[in-house]
Amino acid sequence: MDWIADVSQGDWLRPLLDEGYGTMHGVVPRGYAAYARVFHPAVVRTLPGRAVPTQAEYERMPDAEAQGLIDQYVDRPATWADAADAFGTVMHPLAQWGSVVRTPPEGDWSTRVAPDGREFSAPYEGEMEPAQLARIAAHLATHTETPDAGVAAVWAGYGGLLGFYGESPSRTFLSFSSDDDTSDTPDAQALAHQEMLARSIHDPFNNVFRKPTWQPGILSDEISKGPQLELPDREYVLFSAPPAAFVDPAWILDATWRDLPGEEHGFAPSAQHPNILWPTDRAWVMVSEIDFDSTIVAGSAELIAALCADPLLEAAPIPVNADLSWQADLINR
Repeated sequence: MDWIADVSQGDWLRPLLDEGYGTMHGVVPRGYAAYARVFHPAVVRTLPGRAVPTQAEYERMPDAEAQGLIDQYVDRPATWADAADAFGTVMHPLAQWGSVVRTPPEGDWSTRVAPDGREFSAPYEGEMEPAQLARIAAHLATHTETPDAGVAAVWAGYGGLLGFYGESPSRTFLSFSSDDDTSDTPDAQALAHQEMLARSIHDPFNNVFRKPTWQPGILSDEISKGPQLELPDREYVLFSAPPAAFVDPAWILDATWRDLPGEEHGFAPSAQHPNILWPTDRAWVMVSEIDFDSTIVAGSAELIAALCADPLLEAAPIPVNADLSWQADLINR
């Protein structure tokens, strides 16, 4: 998975994208026979024998009682259909999470307690689990003549990815003592959030008189200072990437953009999955836009049918010009 300095390899995408975001084609190329939306999983939390308290209820509880409940959390992945069933809404291809979980105006859609007492946390935007990517990639690899040759585009804006001239690093690493070990805590989402914070906290001692100096990133200085593919409102770093490689979640071990600095501070091997992926023959394009809570695949009708028929994926065909904005759910109003 080597760096591609010749970003013209991605120029073919630009004329296929809209300038605005009135439809998904602001980030998903036009010109393909069919499109599928693969929904990122949510997280559902339960407590034995009772409803999960709301934040307001927790605030009224004695600390010991609240901690006792937190220790009993059971979290598991949930589909959008699970959430729709719990909130009495309708799951459909153009559903929007905030509408599915009946978020009131100005309400917080990220965490909602359903009438049955279960708490649903929103899917991650621009991010999916390695197992989900592997499942998608298994279909992608069989619907191209070039499964061993392709291009991965990684958004240049991820914190710590690129080096830059600045007064302080884009992130610092927190150290946790053995007393802080939360490996047995059932709150998997909180752990993931803690890890994200540890990777990306800004320097609190920023000195306004400090002169900008080069701050290294995950990628080499050569790549950091090199050209990027410029698409509407987004810049990407390109890498050669055989689509078939992503069938194995261990692909991160071969990724040029693997977070080695994080590993040096005790984090498990990790690498952001491609935001855009295509094979050399351009038979399809996978777009995992940073602001989308689902991944879009553009390709042949056969590929889209295979993805939507996979019982291990929650996927649905969507039309050309699909609107995936927050206000686009016309069914769950």
